[in-house]
Amino acid sequence: MAITQAVCNSFKEELLKGLHDLDGHTLKLALYTSSATLGPTTTAFSTTNESSGTNYTSGGATISNVAVSLSGTVAFVDFDDVSFSSATISDAAGALIYNSSASNRAIAVLDFGSTKSVSGGTLTVSLPSASATTALIRIS
Repeated sequence: MAITQAVCNSFKEELLKGLHDLDGHTLKLALYTSSATLGPTTTAFSTTNESSGTNYTSGGATISNVAVSLSGTVAFVDFDDVSFSSATISDAAGALIYNSSASNRAIAVLDFGSTKSVSGGTLTVSLPSASATTALIRIS
């Protein structure tokens, strides 16, 4: 099993087909254990090997303040960090960003590099800063 950080291949095609309205649809971030197999070929949210714990709901959390911007010739997406408050989670090794407004279609996979845990605190997934060179999702 492996988690490989990537923008999902299906998302790239679906974006060009007009299936995603990134700043209009509801995007979510779900946490996964190291037993998950996620990567560029992931096509949709699944509960298989999803993390669990106190104050973590299956399907994860809604991503706030999604904004699409243009800088020169590069379009990119900005997201707020996602936090799980008063949580006890012991097995978060990665995450899936997905579009819950569009049949839970996968957008991007995040690999945390190691398993993250929290006990009665806040687990925050810090997303990259938004710019033409650092944003998680960008088209040039």
